[in-house]
Amino acid sequence: MKHRALDEVYCSVARTWSVLGDRWTMLILREAFRGTSRFDAFQARLDVGRTLLSDRLARLVEEGVFERALYRSKPERYEYRLTQKGLDLYPVLLSLMEWGDRYKVDDPPVRLIHKACGEEAEPQLVCRHCSEPVGYFDLRAEYAPGAW
Repeated sequence: MKHRALDEVYCSVARTWSVLGDRWTMLILREAFRGTSRFDAFQARLDVGRTLLSDRLARLVEEGVFERALYRSKPERYEYRLTQKGLDLYPVLLSLMEWGDRYKVDDPPVRLIHKACGEEAEPQLVCRHCSEPVGYFDLRAEYAPGAW
């Protein structure tokens, strides 16, 4: 198969990976979900170069995952706020964290507490119709013509 840009492939996974598919992007999102919103704070928390961080943030703004909001005018300083499109990535991050907790660390570094009941939560994928948990063996994929 010839090499094609991922954002041109008729595949939701490929197109999503064209936006999120480098190690820094998911870490930037992790920090945003922790409440980080300013460039210097992202840089300090991630220990990443300014140019690389600037490039990744610009891409996320371009994709509509973040919006830039002016918080100081002299000199101009912006913060990065998650949009609804960005907030919709939270389950993706939780799934990656759950996988990492299971296979990459002995003692998970983060506990998720459900605000409504105060108990530790384990997010899971459920059917939107019957609310039953679903996994690979519970689903059947039906591909559109031309899907990759």
